[in-house]
Amino acid sequence: MSRRPAARSSSAAPSRRCAVYTRVSTDHGLEQDFNSLDAQREACAAYVKSQAHEGWVLAHGRYDDGGYSGASLDRPAVQALLEAVRQRRIDVIVVYKVDRLTRSLADFAKLVELFDAHGVSFISITQSFNTTTSMGRLTLNMLLSFAQFEREVTGERIRDKIAASKKKGLWVGGVVPLGYKVVDRKLMIDEKEAPIVRLIFERYCKLEQTPINPYRTRRPQNSWRIPRV
Repeated sequence: MSRRPAARSSSAAPSRRCAVYTRVSTDHGLEQDFNSLDAQREACAAYVKSQAHEGWVLAHGRYDDGGYSGASLDRPAVQALLEAVRQRRIDVIVVYKVDRLTRSLADFAKLVELFDAHGVSFISITQSFNTTTSMGRLTLNMLLSFAQFEREVTGERIRDKIAASKKKGLWVGGVVPLGYKVVDRKLMIDEKEAPIVRLIFERYCKLEQTPINPYRTRRPQNSWRIPRV
């Protein structure tokens, strides 16, 4: 009597589609063959592969934001990711760190609300937490509070540094004024453009001393006039 093949267990984990999101604040080094975005994606893909027994599979498509700040959600890749969430094409969002997705606590609250409404989980491979529990939400809020604090402190430090540099006469960037050039972070007179600037000031001084009456300007011969009533 032949035996029938054993049936597969019906308790196998269902397939969960995982999307990897990566971000860097500056575009420095993105031209390299293996940059920071690639490193983040490789680490996240390895984590997804390690959870294959849970039914995790890597979804198609890449969601990479190179040279975008985490202060807002106005980023092309994150908007494409949110659209995929609304269309229920993603079950799990995997990031390298929480601040890669956002550094704003208010934006994160909106994201969590959207994820919960569509049954999407959020995983950071370097920070162990679970968004389905109250303790996990508390941990995330604390991490994002520190991330937002770090961003604000960094902005204040940069603004103070720029103000101090301006007081010392150092050029901090931007469009160089006409008649000047930057030498060792200082504005120096450009002898090639200096005559143009001097001519502008001379003409301005002459025209300023000449009184101009706008009511005495000559009207063109073919100008249109309003007929009197």
